[in-house]
Amino acid sequence: MALPKVIITGGAGFIGSALCRYLVNEKKAEVINLDKMTYAANSESLKEIEDSPLYTFEQADICDKDRLREIFTEYQPDGVLHLAAESHVDRSIDGAGEFIQTNIVGTFELLEAARAYWESLTDRSKFRFLHISTDEVYGDLPPELNHVEMFTEETSYTPSSPYSASKAASDHLVNAWHHTYGFPVVMTNCSNNYGPFHFPEKLIPLVILNALDNKSLPIYGKGDQIRDWLYVDDHAKALWLVWATGKLGEGYNVGGRNERQNLDVVKTICGILDELAPENSPEGGYESLLTYVADRPGHDLRYAIDASKLENELGWKAEENFETGIRKTVQWYLDNKWWWGPIREEKYSGERLGANS
Repeated sequence: MALPKVIITGGAGFIGSALCRYLVNEKKAEVINLDKMTYAANSESLKEIEDSPLYTFEQADICDKDRLREIFTEYQPDGVLHLAAESHVDRSIDGAGEFIQTNIVGTFELLEAARAYWESLTDRSKFRFLHISTDEVYGDLPPELNHVEMFTEETSYTPSSPYSASKAASDHLVNAWHHTYGFPVVMTNCSNNYGPFHFPEKLIPLVILNALDNKSLPIYGKGDQIRDWLYVDDHAKALWLVWATGKLGEGYNVGGRNERQNLDVVKTICGILDELAPENSPEGGYESLLTYVADRPGHDLRYAIDASKLENELGWKAEENFETGIRKTVQWYLDNKWWWGPIREEKYSGERLGANS
């Protein structure tokens, strides 16, 4: 039986690189990583598989329709797992244009290139296109419901930021291509990911690295924003399962069932660092570095994913809870300065983004 061959867009990013590593190392799938290599992409995240005969890298922009069609013709894939996206809310506040271009126009061009390839196939039944999206398209959940209400696949879209609005638009494009052209799509919407190789503009790696540098740990508003945290390797396993076995035309929510307030997340990290890296701890412990700053414009208060459909229909379940996953994550950053050190020095040193509006 031939090994499956798939194109992964955005495979040098945080979630994409985890998926590439998982497919090559565990599933023995043939992976073509298509990535534009913007600021958050990092080839070092793929170091362990870069010499594998199952892995190929193509530097390309999903907005480049001619290059996309060349890649489909050359590699003849069995499917696509589409992760390429601008994804940082704060950056979308400072400059929405890149988000519109990559997330909307890029998804359109990719859909069209993939559809043209699919229509050329003698046997179309094996080809599948997975679009990976976010829970942020659903908007905000009221915190006073005591965590009873959660996002389901039937929740209406009410995006709050330029980022989530651009992802909502891309989701609608994918659904339209299925209903209009019969294009074989499945879709996922995930909660906040965390884990190794996470670009340090996001909350968890930013807090870890700022703490190790004895820099302030910025808490937006009161820090009472609630997120459901999903360990990135659990997400990678869910994505492959949905691509391989999900029902065409359906969406699946992926969440870790680990709701935490942002302030509690930061305090948990501080406690782990007090234990694992006491030599860098300031007087009063790492929590003494907490600093409360003005909240992000339009900041959603609570996200929570109901992953029952994925769990019950496809048999997926998150293996990491927040306590095990966050400890693994902190330890990884302590052990892998070779990866994040150059990023902090050359790309992003921890300054605040998204405060200009």
